[in-house]
Amino acid sequence: MKFYGISGIANKLMRSYLENRYERISMKDSKPNKLSSKWVRVKHGVPQGSVLGPLRFLIYINDLSLSISKLANPILFAYDTSIIILNTNPEELKNNVNSVMTEIANWFQSNLVSLNCNKTHFMQFLTKKQSERKIQIIVPNSIKTNISSTKLLGLIIDNTLSGKEHIAALTSKLNKVCYATRAIKTFMYVDILRINLFFSCTFSCVSGIIFGGNSHHSNRTFKIQKRIIRIITNTGSCDSCHQLFKQLQILSLPSQYIFLLLVFVNKNRALFQSSLEIHDLNTCFNYNLHLPSTNLTIVQKGVLYSGSKIYNHLQSNIKVLSNDAKCFKSTLKSYLIEHIFYSRNEFYQSAFQRSWFFVFYLII
Repeated sequence: MKFYGISGIANKLMRSYLENRYERISMKDSKPNKLSSKWVRVKHGVPQGSVLGPLRFLIYINDLSLSISKLANPILFAYDTSIIILNTNPEELKNNVNSVMTEIANWFQSNLVSLNCNKTHFMQFLTKKQSERKIQIIVPNSIKTNISSTKLLGLIIDNTLSGKEHIAALTSKLNKVCYATRAIKTFMYVDILRINLFFSCTFSCVSGIIFGGNSHHSNRTFKIQKRIIRIITNTGSCDSCHQLFKQLQILSLPSQYIFLLLVFVNKNRALFQSSLEIHDLNTCFNYNLHLPSTNLTIVQKGVLYSGSKIYNHLQSNIKVLSNDAKCFKSTLKSYLIEHIFYSRNEFYQSAFQRSWFFVFYLII
């Protein structure tokens, strides 16, 4: 704590909070009888379940990133640490990865922290035309090889960023929601079922939708969403759901993707460049976002490219509300509910039709 400038009374207060603490384990058996272990003094770590615990832990591991910052880009979130290493040369990549793991092992040993080898994974991100390089990573008492997917903060990430495995897991959950909705619909009001659909389906899909909603695999979850809509409203399996989405005031999955992506763009404008920042030519597209130059489909499906393209097709009367985040979100949501979109192409075509109407109006 003193290393980060916390001294005097504040340092003593922190020290008194951590020192002379004891812990034990209590449990009940089948009878039930309460069983407890002996009290043991806590020599390392922070009190479990405390409000200040996570903050103190983050302070404790704060310099971990500094030990490997020259070789990698570490990303820390609570006790989950992701390390990104970039290199086009396979041999240099292998050396860098093992060097980073050596530095991490040394840091752990110096700071009395142990590495959970069972939860440590190594994954190479690839395009469709790239082949996987066989690289073995040496960690304390273990050797790690490439994996094709891993779960990070509730999102299943695969090495091609297709979102296929995450959507497969999501589909399984939503099928259960579909069955449950069918079973309880005779006992529930439509408003209650709508809330059930909103929380179970919408929030399940929100997990990673910005990154996976552009994948063609997401159509599977959209079909289940429409199926649940039809169950709630007692409509046939071949009936259109356009008016049903409006009636229930629920966004379709493609509209959810557009909504969340545009909210992300508006909130993180520093990550995006406008055309005016790229050139000084006076055109009608000066205030549009600049599309990154790329021919890779995987990049075009990414947040920066898709976010810029969708934002550029957004209505001007919604764009002008960008400085008021709350008003921007509410107006955008109302627009997307009024114009239910079944795909991004429908959204683009809607903007194209508006532009042609404007040109025609000016000519007349």
